[in-house]
Amino acid sequence: MTETDTAIETDDLRVTYTGDQPVEALKGVSVGFAENELTTIIGPSGCGKTTLLKSLNRLHDIEPNAEVSGDVLVEGESLYDTDRPVPEIRRKVGYVPQKPTPLPMSIYDNVAYGAKLHDDYSTAELDDLVEESLRKANLWSEVEDRLDAPGASLSAGQIQRLCLARSLAVDPDVLLCDEVTSALDPVSAKEVEDTLEALKSEYSIVMVTHSMEQSQRIADTVVFLYLGELVEKTDVETFFEDPDSERTERFVAGETIVDTR
Repeated sequence: MTETDTAIETDDLRVTYTGDQPVEALKGVSVGFAENELTTIIGPSGCGKTTLLKSLNRLHDIEPNAEVSGDVLVEGESLYDTDRPVPEIRRKVGYVPQKPTPLPMSIYDNVAYGAKLHDDYSTAELDDLVEESLRKANLWSEVEDRLDAPGASLSAGQIQRLCLARSLAVDPDVLLCDEVTSALDPVSAKEVEDTLEALKSEYSIVMVTHSMEQSQRIADTVVFLYLGELVEKTDVETFFEDPDSERTERFVAGETIVDTR
């Protein structure tokens, strides 16, 4: 992969959770995520998947016990070594959490909220932006006649797509998704998967998942973490059929991983 193909990348990224017993959650991870692809991050529980994802838009800034070193670059620009305001940085890298939480306001205002913080829009412009974002999130046809209804009145799957629309409304370059289908029923999960697959033509998507089956269905590239280290990054077919690492082979086969380095 060439540098011009990379939407976001880490450089020797290390994250340590301090406390009585400090834990090094990421151990010098350097990895790039390609433009207009959907990359899944997989690995056993506690391997650093969500830690890596949150590092990509500085969400660890709000965690007092997290120490971060190394860097994250978006199109070559540092997210950590910069004087730019953090909200402006996060605008370039949207984040959709595992547990979708609608704001205590209408469906319309949920989508418009972040956009209004960043720019001044006329009423007509904001109307267009809300509709466009809801269409991209594959939700417009389900809510167009009740935009004034509370966001919390939607189903779990709809709320997840509402949160996705809210992230899209601020026009990010990269979209981070943290196990966004794990709490959904199969039908709702399929709707979210289909939406993400359609969005990768416009956005670079990085998604944490516990499901190898989901990776096989929707990923272009797979990043495998183990004990805070990058084990392997490759295209999805190679990852599941002919991986380079024995640790990857064992993980895919559901076996106990033996460190053979």
